[in-house]
Amino acid sequence: MSDLATRAPATPSLDVAAIRADFPILSRQVHGRPLVYLDNAATSQTPRQVIAAFDAYYGGYNANIHRGLHTLADEATAAFEDTREAVRGFLNATDHREIVFTRGTTEAINLVANSWGRANLRAGDEVLISRLEHHSNIVPWQLLAAELGFTIKVIPVDARGVLDLDAYRALFTERTRLVAVNHVSNAFGTVNPVREMARVAHAHGARILVDGAQAVPHQAVDVRDIDADFYAFSGHKVYGPTGVGVLYGKAELLEAMPPWQGGGEMIATVSFEAGTTFAEIPHKFEAGTPAIAEVIALGEALRWVAGVGLDAIGAWEARLLAHSTQRVSGIEGLRILGTAPDKAGVLSFVVEGAHAQDIGLLIDQLGVAIRTGHHCAQPLLAQFGVDATCRASFAAYNTLEEIDVFAESLERVIGMVR
Repeated sequence: MSDLATRAPATPSLDVAAIRADFPILSRQVHGRPLVYLDNAATSQTPRQVIAAFDAYYGGYNANIHRGLHTLADEATAAFEDTREAVRGFLNATDHREIVFTRGTTEAINLVANSWGRANLRAGDEVLISRLEHHSNIVPWQLLAAELGFTIKVIPVDARGVLDLDAYRALFTERTRLVAVNHVSNAFGTVNPVREMARVAHAHGARILVDGAQAVPHQAVDVRDIDADFYAFSGHKVYGPTGVGVLYGKAELLEAMPPWQGGGEMIATVSFEAGTTFAEIPHKFEAGTPAIAEVIALGEALRWVAGVGLDAIGAWEARLLAHSTQRVSGIEGLRILGTAPDKAGVLSFVVEGAHAQDIGLLIDQLGVAIRTGHHCAQPLLAQFGVDATCRASFAAYNTLEEIDVFAESLERVIGMVR
């Protein structure tokens, strides 16, 4: 378990009212009704501690980092690098040098594809990707495969939305170089056995990249225990700001990888005569001025999560999921997609005779925010014969009463569109 996660109380309980008080947006109304925000798998809300980090930075020590010698630059650099250490602890990484800041999970995966992938993949090689993946863990590999000529093989999913581990094992050959898989499905909430998948991959000499965007808000993540070669997540899924994410990579891999983007910060020396030499990791992969305030605010978000406790958050969200599943299961014509025995707080469903978009628009009029569409998981939804679902997804600040409002509003809306 990660350093930050172990600071939280061991008992999985939390004061939801106190948590909600940290989120100013939860007091607003939408269409004259109290906001019920159930779109957390897309973007979670941010507590006041995270919001305050922006005021503190821009109002107190706004300066560029690393290269300045004045006081403001020193203060900004210290706060920025404090977040790197916070992320290291949050993931239980060995070394802060293994933490690379990106704009989000998507950019982190593209970094691996365009650096590690270009350096290590050849025509005839194989990359295994699950059908549960978000497009951000499919498209970068498709683009690179079209250029380099390697093969993408798909790990199948059963009718519950669970990866077929026997089929996964059978897909490996001597040409398999990489497994790219999410830790938790954003569309169905399925929690994948990434530790076992990493063990199998390494037994065949392959590397594994884990998309952890939907895992880090809900459970403690230990990259050393998983033995992930790469692990990526986004700030805006874990009560932090948009525009910032993280790539964890084993130090020996990052050191061997070429830079992806060029510019300031990622260099050691630049010369027209002798060429360019590059900075040490992680700075080799952080070209240009980063999202300084966003990175600092991400650190506050992780400290907030650690203070609440991931065990407590996970236990509460499991209760919310169970309650919502029970409440909607009796609705005529409603079908839940994704019934894995191990799920995060995601409830995805379709309703016979009603389009997902219509449900989403009408339920918003009742103050309830859910997500509708393909959730950037079109290959997965295609297997289940649909092009869109409704998705309610939960966070630490949601309440059982909000679930009841959601279920009652859903029944009302379905009656209107049928």
